[in-house]
Amino acid sequence: MIFVAVKAQDSIPNVTDNQVEPMEAVADATLPAKDSTTNFNRVKLDGIAAVVGDYVILDSDIEKTLIDLRSQGASTDDITHCGLLGKLMEDRLYAHQAVQDSILVSDDEVNATGDRQLQSLVQQIGSMEKVLKYYKKEDEASFREELYKINKLRMLSERMQQDIIKDIEITPEEVRQFFTKIPENERPVFGAELEIAQITKEPKPSEEEKQKVIDKLNQIKADVEDNDASFSVKAILYSQDPGSKSKGGFYSITKDTGFDKKFKDVAFSLKEGEVSEPFETPFGFHIIFIEKIRGQELDLRHILIQPEISQEVLDEAKEELDTIRKKIIDGEFTFAEAALNFSDEKETKFDGGLLRNPVNFDSKFELTKMDPTLYNQVQNLKDNEITYPVLEQDPRGGAPKYKILKITNRYDEHVADFSKDYTKIQELALTEKQYKTIKKWMDEHIEDTYISVNDDNKDCDFANNWIKE
Repeated sequence: MIFVAVKAQDSIPNVTDNQVEPMEAVADATLPAKDSTTNFNRVKLDGIAAVVGDYVILDSDIEKTLIDLRSQGASTDDITHCGLLGKLMEDRLYAHQAVQDSILVSDDEVNATGDRQLQSLVQQIGSMEKVLKYYKKEDEASFREELYKINKLRMLSERMQQDIIKDIEITPEEVRQFFTKIPENERPVFGAELEIAQITKEPKPSEEEKQKVIDKLNQIKADVEDNDASFSVKAILYSQDPGSKSKGGFYSITKDTGFDKKFKDVAFSLKEGEVSEPFETPFGFHIIFIEKIRGQELDLRHILIQPEISQEVLDEAKEELDTIRKKIIDGEFTFAEAALNFSDEKETKFDGGLLRNPVNFDSKFELTKMDPTLYNQVQNLKDNEITYPVLEQDPRGGAPKYKILKITNRYDEHVADFSKDYTKIQELALTEKQYKTIKKWMDEHIEDTYISVNDDNKDCDFANNWIKE
């Protein structure tokens, strides 16, 4: 029974492809213009490990990919030459068929990805010259060209896989059948889990503090517009957004990016080279500079500054939670009633303060997979015990808040139970259905696509039928 595999070559992690040239790179090969498994001449070409559709894989690509994995710190003990070749062939079959099915990736998207990668590398290593030296590249143009080829193939492959499984759904009856087919002694074991509820108080800054921030952002805006000051440098100096400060406030977004709606509305209302007026979101006050517009994608930089919250206001929030905690313990109202009436967190207050696991939106948190901060806050709690007020900084850059927490349910490590663990079993059933769909797709398209494997690799025990007789 398969629980987690989605790809046939599931033992191979995501890898960096090093060679993505289509077939015109192989001058001596005589190949058909269309997909076919007949009417072609098999030509032994030195250095070619395999051909899949319009793509070739060189022997050197396999070795380079293995070296890349090791340089990234990935364990390669269980990765074989044949397994890695099979993974590279899968990626090229997806990319080849994506082109056949008109699943396209725009040059702007690919170039934007390469731009972000280069910017990240420059920030990590120090300069473009050091990046080129580290990766042994002659110049920036050739490095960008290589990144383009790698990213184009990867993005085509990913889009094709997404297209294959995009409409797959799982019914309750399919979930039940999936579970009943698992022998009792083979059913998965789920680790110990907790259900956690919280009540939060979010201290609010004064209007005076808000105005100070607005004035500061207007000053920065004027310096950029009137004195040609660098927005990027200003972001590094003043922004309080931990996700972009070190990158000069840089983000690349589309309208589907999971950012605050107000932030996106402002960003997409601006012209290239324009700086916004200061505006407020739940994270604080921002200004945005539009660096480049590429169709529906924006390269932007922003500066986030949070108004200062006085110690007096923080103390008031803590005292209010202390009072709420005492009244719950004294039985004046339940934790759920207190959450509904007093919590400032809209996402949880109407559900008794119950937290949702961000991975699957279930109410249960497996101990071994919990966020370390949350785990430290509740690890010593006993049943029906409530924490004292805990001050928590927002990792996304928002204002700090106080909260009290309670463990509402505990689930010990146990063998999967259909009624108690339905959500997890549903995920496993859906994953298996996706795997079977991809495997069927792979088998059909291997049969219909021109594929040639070098004689030196024909003894490989591939997961797929790459060697067609």
